[in-house]
Amino acid sequence: MISVVVPVLNEAENIARLVAEIVDASKSVPIREILYVDDGSDDATVAVLTARRATTPLLRVIQHPRRLGQSAAMLSGARAATQDLLVFIDGDGQNSPADIAELYASFWQEALRNGSVAVLGERRDRFDSPLRRASSRLANAVRKTILGDETRDTGCSLKLMRREDFLALPYFDHMHRFLPALLLRGGVRLVHVPVSHRPRVAGRSKYGFWNRAFVGLVDLIGVAWLARRRLPSDHAATELRSARP
Repeated sequence: MISVVVPVLNEAENIARLVAEIVDASKSVPIREILYVDDGSDDATVAVLTARRATTPLLRVIQHPRRLGQSAAMLSGARAATQDLLVFIDGDGQNSPADIAELYASFWQEALRNGSVAVLGERRDRFDSPLRRASSRLANAVRKTILGDETRDTGCSLKLMRREDFLALPYFDHMHRFLPALLLRGGVRLVHVPVSHRPRVAGRSKYGFWNRAFVGLVDLIGVAWLARRRLPSDHAATELRSARP
């Protein structure tokens, strides 16, 4: 069963449409709850979510008292989730919840061979500004070269994984940008699925080039260090027992 986790910051205008689309998606995949995690919004986000709960039984609302960042919001949602599978999706409406069905089908197809599987969306087309697309391509190329994380588009928010696999990852601020490498480090196999991407119809993006470039470089060095110090894949331990007389 699936818990959908939606981190949000000042996305009041996008809530009604996205919640309705996730509810529609629940008719074809076993979504049992929708957890919106408000990261200290100062618009009407909390008021809209509170009103929406009255008509949407699947909806739960988690709130941070102040802004802690997207990674913290994802962690709060994962900790509060009650289902075995997590789907992460941004609250801006640019990813379509209809694509969750494709991620879910791919998960079960691959999980039969290896239970530790994460399915990552990769956007077929980008409806972002030219600067954002260019900076994303550069960042993805550098990250993929250094970390070897097998992922072309780590910035796509739409991801499905086991809750226990996510909670086993080392937490740090901005970790959401490096989920593929961190999952690989934890022995989780990655599957990539093409997904749609839509223009933002309301609200403003919280991301830019300069507010990500420096911190991203520092984090990249740290993640590379972590990846090189993981347990070897053939790690095993056996307890020796004394023979009975």
